[in-house]
Amino acid sequence: MDSARAILTITGSDGTGGSGVQADIRFIHELGGVAASAITSITVQNTLGIQEFYDLPASAVRGQVEAIINDLQPQVVKVGLLRRIDVVEAVAEVLSHYRPRHVIYAPVQESAHGERLLTADVYKAIERLILPLCTVVLEARHAGPHGASNQLSSAVAVLLNRGEEPDEAIRHARELLADLPVGYVSSMGRSGELYNQFLDAVERFYHRYADVAFYAEQLNVSAPYLGQVTRRIVGRSPKSIIDERIVQEIVTLLTTTSLSLKEIASRLGFSSQAHLSRFFKKQKGMPPLRYRQK
Repeated sequence: MDSARAILTITGSDGTGGSGVQADIRFIHELGGVAASAITSITVQNTLGIQEFYDLPASAVRGQVEAIINDLQPQVVKVGLLRRIDVVEAVAEVLSHYRPRHVIYAPVQESAHGERLLTADVYKAIERLILPLCTVVLEARHAGPHGASNQLSSAVAVLLNRGEEPDEAIRHARELLADLPVGYVSSMGRSGELYNQFLDAVERFYHRYADVAFYAEQLNVSAPYLGQVTRRIVGRSPKSIIDERIVQEIVTLLTTTSLSLKEIASRLGFSSQAHLSRFFKKQKGMPPLRYRQK
């Protein structure tokens, strides 16, 4: 078999490069293969997880697959993320018609972060229409470390394209993956560093600013991303962290000084004593003066 013939990957896009079509192209190329692609879904995601899916219509997916097959005639096709039944049907119909020598499918239903990637009815359609066409079905039902399923199935695809038999290709692929550096595709992004920077910013500015948008601007990130970071690391929103620090300072001033509520409110940037009282009662369940008396 001509090892230079392209391997077609039919899957979703991952902007981080750790999974999806980007990872397939990268890894196939690094193993000496040639990759072509058809994209089924565009994702909004980062190293913290997937925020949104934009699934392409079946006609767009079919058009991509047919264009590649008609021109490049790949004999190995790797099938990844299919999230719509009509897309499953379209891909199955095209592959049934053109009959490449090998079809590989890795049944990943959950991402490395636990996001559900496809519904049960879509997976049933895959079992009914795609799996009978496959030479190789890998075992993973969830992604494991980010990109791990892509690595294994891409390696198998390259080895099949070189003419290895399926059992030999799977064994050889696992050996190749065992030799990869630790953390080959995994990435923590900047979330840990950013969380610490956020805490530092809160410590500097809590007496003046309680708005999440202010802290996001200081860190040069969006407020939703900052929320992703704090929820991923400590399971809390940025606002709750800011408010907790303000409450801690109010408690300290109430219990260790004789400052009036008006003076405390002014020191911590509240618009009025009443504003401080409402905030404190919401957080602690009692008015600040009663807390001081206790």
